[in-house]
Formats: sequence, C-alpha cells, structure tokens
Amino acid sequence: QVQLVESGGGSVQAGGSLRLSCAASGRTVSSYAMGWFRQAPGKEREFVAATTGTGISTNYADSVKGRFTISRDNAKNTVYLQMNSLKVEDAAVYYCAAKWGTLATAREERYDYWGQGTQVTVSS
Repeated sequence: QVQLVESGGGSVQAGGSLRLSCAASGRTVSSYAMGWFRQAPGKEREFVAATTGTGISTNYADSVKGRFTISRDNAKNTVYLQMNSLKVEDAAVYYCAAKWGTLATAREERYDYWGQGTQVTVSS
C-alpha cells in the first residue's frame, strides 16, 4: 500500500506560480512512477504530468508543457509539481497518483494509488 498526501494548493492570480507537493508513505516510492492529474468542475479528470521512478523521464500534457515541471526527491518520498505562468483554465483539484513500475503513463486507469487532492484556484 502507498499513501499519498498532496499539499501546496491555494489561490493565485493568473501568471503566478504554485508548487504542489505529494508526500508518499508505505512503500519505497522509487519503485513507482508518479503522476499528477486534475479535475475541474464539470469536467473529466485529466492527465497533467508524470515521471518515472528515477525521475529521469517525464511526460506532460500539451496544455502544460513549458509551464509545469514535475520532479521527485526519492530520499524524501516526495513528488513535486512546479506550476508557472498559471492560467484561469488551470484551476482544478490536483491529484497525485502512483503506479507500480517505471512507465510514466498518462493513462489514469494504470495508476494504483491516489491522494485526496488539493485545490488550485486561479483568478484573472
């Protein structure tokens, strides 16, 4: 079992930045690929970014490429999502997820464990 707890959400103006954190416990997270997903009101949950167990390879949704950066510190069992140049359309609940294995997939159904989410609000 892996437990995931997100933090770092909040309110920011468009153009601003936030850094989300996902603290993992229960297993050695370096064996897990980690991802971030988000869900805006009335919309399906969507992929944002993912990283392999080592953090060497990453995968991003086109909508966040060049603005968001996923990283991980396996010594701290923590994954981060640095979000810059935030847009109003980035507002959502952001979820951290973990999947056994190294592939940093965008496919939500491949992830085994999920956090409770953290709210990100972006105002114009």
